[in-house]
Amino acid sequence: MDVLILSAGTRNKVVQYFKKAIKDKGKVIATDMSELAPAVYEADKFYKVPRMTDDGYIEVIFDICKKENITGVLSLIDPELSLLAKHKDDFARLGVTVIGSSYELCERALDKMEMYEWLLDKGYNCAKSYVDKEKFYADVDAGKITYPVFVKPVRGSASIAISKVYDKETVELLFEHNDNLMIQEFLNGQEIGADVYIDMISGDVVSIFTKKKIVMRAGETDKAVSFKDQKLFDLIEKFAKESGWSGQIDIDIFEVDGKYYISEVNPRFGGGYPHAYECGCDHMTLILNNLDGKANDKNIGQYDDGVYMMKYNEIAIKKG
Repeated sequence: MDVLILSAGTRNKVVQYFKKAIKDKGKVIATDMSELAPAVYEADKFYKVPRMTDDGYIEVIFDICKKENITGVLSLIDPELSLLAKHKDDFARLGVTVIGSSYELCERALDKMEMYEWLLDKGYNCAKSYVDKEKFYADVDAGKITYPVFVKPVRGSASIAISKVYDKETVELLFEHNDNLMIQEFLNGQEIGADVYIDMISGDVVSIFTKKKIVMRAGETDKAVSFKDQKLFDLIEKFAKESGWSGQIDIDIFEVDGKYYISEVNPRFGGGYPHAYECGCDHMTLILNNLDGKANDKNIGQYDDGVYMMKYNEIAIKKG
């Protein structure tokens, strides 16, 4: 049983955890477009590959799958998730399982307005969002929303190009110089991260880990503390099943005045996942069980609360 991790980048812990889970039953292969991606050196073997937007990229991945007899493939970056999902049947013909959600859901996760509209339609609490700035101004005048707000790309990831805006003049300036922007309500509350695994065989939510975020850096959780709330577990389970997610997902949630608001979903391992793993939520083993044809038992909230995660920098050295 060999697992292929695409765009490994700096996710060293994810590669390490897969190696620990797979033991002597197979290999962990990693890829990246750069030889200076430190996580690839944690794998049993790695391949330097073209940029994922280059012509012929997916054929390169197919060739690696055939050469290494890969059982399951996953990516650690958002734009590549849709690409894998789009070629799910092609991978299946090679005997490879795409570890992730459908193309439709990966696209919904990338498109923040589409996600907002879905959440609104299904009755979930979520931040008010606009692509029409005139409608936003009308709601400001009507007292339905107030500054500050966030202005961000409709399709984006890693908190890139997000601005916190305090006035109409800045909104106008940003919209004048950028395309495909949206305005999103600022939720003044506790930010929460949820690492969730939806069994790829049964479709059941089998593991949920939640943490209160303390410090963020470059769009990722830098410091956090684990906690449990059955009300939140129930909300996450309902949301995940109603949406149809599969495999590993990472959910951003806000708690405002005792209410939970769903913000965004990353249908992959998030940067804060090591917190969940070190608290006992081993989603790598859950994935390997599914690849081996075994459904996992439900095991939600089986971890200690009050456990802190603190990230710190490490280095890797490579000789030229």
